[in-house]
Amino acid sequence: MNFKVNPAFENSTLSVLDNIKTFNNSGTLFGNGDRNKIKLFELNGTTINIKSFKIPNIVNKIAYKYFRKSKARRSFEFATILLEKGIGTPQPIAFLENFNAIGLKDSYYASEHLITELTYRELVEIPDYPDHDNILRQFSKFTFDLHQKGVEFLDHSPGNTLIKKTTDNKYDFFLVDLNRMNFHADMTFEQRMNNFRRLTPHKEMIAVMSNEYAKFYKDKTEAEIFDTMWKATVDFQEEFARKKRLKKKLKFWKS
Repeated sequence: MNFKVNPAFENSTLSVLDNIKTFNNSGTLFGNGDRNKIKLFELNGTTINIKSFKIPNIVNKIAYKYFRKSKARRSFEFATILLEKGIGTPQPIAFLENFNAIGLKDSYYASEHLITELTYRELVEIPDYPDHDNILRQFSKFTFDLHQKGVEFLDHSPGNTLIKKTTDNKYDFFLVDLNRMNFHADMTFEQRMNNFRRLTPHKEMIAVMSNEYAKFYKDKTEAEIFDTMWKATVDFQEEFARKKRLKKKLKFWKS
């Protein structure tokens, strides 16, 4: 077993460890648990969530033991880095890895549980969401700040940014599902634009985001930013649709 707790929660080490060890028989399920299962627990009067990652296949069992850090460990370490950089994310609490003779058996990541008004997904699915344009523009500035700090969030997708209203027209943003990230001294224009590709299929949202991004990124014109961001989006959507068709065919052949 490999277990590490955030120094800020050292006094709660035994409670956190007990919650993880009894995960299957305690806690309150959060979400549908299709792939990774998340449960809520109470810790000293505060709600935390613990994610149990899907048991890896045989190849990844070996890889996570000898060659790569597990998703749980990366989530914990990346959250720590983000907070050090002043980027919003739920406070990391602990991670635990269980190993057997083959490799990684199972793993868990515990973090603060944030209650927020919405995620980016609502902006995609509800075009007339209140204050839509303002939230989208602030999100674009938030993403620009990520890039300026060298953070390439590879899972920058609709459900992975929590949005919390702080005042009448101000919003804070928090990244979740953190196990896939790259950190750079400087991000190229292509890396920046590709980082928007998973967020929305709606051209009008790309227009707003590129307009706002252009206010801060002076190396390219707004037209160049829009064209590159939109092309990255279209390429991603086409590839996503192609994979979906392929999976449907495979499912048909197997039936």
